[in-house]
Amino acid sequence: MHRRIVPLAIAAAGLVLACSSDNTGPVQQSGLTRMSVSADNSGSSYLILGKGNKLPNGLATAVTLAGGSLSGSVSSIGVAIAVSSDPGFQTKASLIPGVEGVALDQMVQWIDPRETAIEAGDVTEDVVGGTDETFFNLQWNNRAVHAPEALALGLNGAGVRVAIVDGGIYSAHVDIAPNLDVAHSASFVPGFAFNQDVGTFWHATHVAGIVAAADNGIGTIGVAPSATIIGVKVLHNGTGSFGAVIQGIVYAATPISEGGAGANIINMSLGGGFERNGRDFAHLANALSRATSYARQQGVTVIAAAGNDFTDVDHTNNLIFVPAQSVGVNAVAATGPLGWAVGYPNGPTNFTRPASYTNFGQSIVDFAAPGGEDVGPGGVCSIPRIPTGFVAAPCFAFDLVISPCRGSGASTTTYCFADGTSMAAPHVAGVAALIIQKNGGSMKPAQVEAALRRSADDLGKPGNDDFYGAGFVNALRAVQ
Repeated sequence: MHRRIVPLAIAAAGLVLACSSDNTGPVQQSGLTRMSVSADNSGSSYLILGKGNKLPNGLATAVTLAGGSLSGSVSSIGVAIAVSSDPGFQTKASLIPGVEGVALDQMVQWIDPRETAIEAGDVTEDVVGGTDETFFNLQWNNRAVHAPEALALGLNGAGVRVAIVDGGIYSAHVDIAPNLDVAHSASFVPGFAFNQDVGTFWHATHVAGIVAAADNGIGTIGVAPSATIIGVKVLHNGTGSFGAVIQGIVYAATPISEGGAGANIINMSLGGGFERNGRDFAHLANALSRATSYARQQGVTVIAAAGNDFTDVDHTNNLIFVPAQSVGVNAVAATGPLGWAVGYPNGPTNFTRPASYTNFGQSIVDFAAPGGEDVGPGGVCSIPRIPTGFVAAPCFAFDLVISPCRGSGASTTTYCFADGTSMAAPHVAGVAALIIQKNGGSMKPAQVEAALRRSADDLGKPGNDDFYGAGFVNALRAVQ
C-alpha cells in the first residue's frame, strides 16, 4: 500500500556482494494442498467454505456433479477452490451438504496504485567500513520509534521469524540476503518464484527492509536487523486473488514441521476497501478471517496496513477494509514529518504527525508508526551520508521512508524512498520481533499485543485514539 517512490542507487566499489538469479528458490515449499489464484482455461475460480471450518466428505465428487472440478484446498480452515465454466455452478455448489457458502474469487489490486515514481538520481558511495549504515542519518523513522536505543541494549530480533506476505522479494539485495530464509520462502502466484516481480521498486523488498535490513554497514538498518525474513509471494505487480492471500497466510502460520514457514509474525502491507453488501464479498471476507484466525491460533501475531484512503472508517456506511479489519489482525496507521530535511539537523521533528493519507478510526487502527509524508516542501536538500559525502534529493523525499528496493539490472544495492501505511506496518512488525526476542522467542499474540500497548506512546486523546489507536510504537520501552 505504498504511494510514492524515490529510488537511490548505490554503486558500491570494493564490496563483495551476494548475487543470485531471480529464478532461485522454491515456488512451492510446503506439504499443504495449494489453491489456484486465478481462473484457468476451464472457467472461473470459486472459493468454497465448509461449515464449521471443515470441508465436507466427498467434496470432490459433489463439485464434479455440480459442474466444476476441485483444484485445491486448505483443509485447516475449511476452504477449497474449484473451477467451472458452468454459469450455474455457484448456485449448485452452494447446495452441497456441509457447504456454508461459495464465492467467485476476485483478483484485487491490493497495493495502492496511486503511487508516483520520482527519479532522484544515483548516489555513488565510497567503500563503507565498520558498523555504520550508509543512510542511517536519513532514517528518521527508526529514531522516531527508538529502534537504535533498543539495539544498543542488545535486542535485534535474532531468532524471530517474520513472514512478508506481499509481492516478490529481491533475494539478492545486500541488505535482505543475510536475513532471508530462502528455503521456506514460497510463491502462491503460478508461474513465478517468491523472488520475482516487475519494475524497479518491489514493494515486498522495501517492506522487508524496514523490518530487518541487516546491520552490515551498508545502506539502511531495520528495526529488528537480525530477525529472519520469509518471503511469501501472493501478489504480482501488486495484484492477487483472495485465494492467494488466504493461502499465503495459512502457509506462513503453519509450523515448519507441518510443511509451513513457521512464522512468529506475519506482516501484510496490503489491503483494500470493499462494500459489505453482496454474497461474494461476505464469503470472501469470511474465508480471509478464517485464515487470520488460524494464524492467531497458531501463535502468530498478524499485522496489516490500515490503508491510504484518508477514510474515517468509524463513519463509513457500508465499507470494510481487509485484512486490516479481519479477525485477529493489528492494523497500523501512518505518521510522517513535514520538511524534516530543511535545515537539517535542526529541521522539524514532528515524526508522529498523522500522515495526510492514512485511514483512521477506532474501529480499524490498533497502533501508529512511521509511514512517511509526501506533501512536504519543494527544493533540494542534503543530508550527510556515512562515512563521507552527502545525499541530495528533493526536500519532500526525506519525509518518506528509505529502505531497500529492487533497482535495475544487476544492482543489489538500490534503496528507495516511499510512503504509505505499507511502510508503517513493518515498523510494528519489527518492534513485535524485539518483544518476542526479549521474552525468550515464544509468545502468544495477545501477550505481544499487550506489550505493544503498554509501551506505546499515548498520543492524541488519552487512551484509544482515532489516529494512533493504542499509541505510537516505542521499541525502547517495549524491551525495557
